[in-house]
Amino acid sequence: MGKPAKNTICIWYDGGAEEAARFYAKTFPDSSVGAVHRAPGDFHSGKQGDVLTVEFTVMGIPCLGLNGGPTFKHSEAFSFQVATVDQAETDRYWNAIVGNGGQESMCGWCKDKWGLSWQISPLALTQAVGGPDPVVAKRAFEAMMTMKKIDIAAIEAACRG
Repeated sequence: MGKPAKNTICIWYDGGAEEAARFYAKTFPDSSVGAVHRAPGDFHSGKQGDVLTVEFTVMGIPCLGLNGGPTFKHSEAFSFQVATVDQAETDRYWNAIVGNGGQESMCGWCKDKWGLSWQISPLALTQAVGGPDPVVAKRAFEAMMTMKKIDIAAIEAACRG
């Protein structure tokens, strides 16, 4: 990964950090796996030689996956938000995450098979909900509240009234 980043997101996994990093690298652009560090000795959730940490980048964001064991679980309090430009890109990311053992949630949220939350957020939705017309924003918001994966055509139709 070259020069260490000043700020890196450390993501705790109950095993699977390397598998997760490799999945992210193949799924998202500007993503890669860097160094894989093995434990120099036994630790509470593993043995000497097991993968302890993995350096990786997700869409340009430096991360460190830590195989820390079952003590801490992921929650929606942390998520990656991915801005998509069209329905094809929205579908591709959503389907990759959910189709690889993940699960759907509401309003563009889903979880990968390691329990990490993702928001697959089309720019059309962000612009509609944050737009200057409060009536249009409310219609877009109300439409979004009924969806799991975001349907851009339905958001655009809600904006038109």
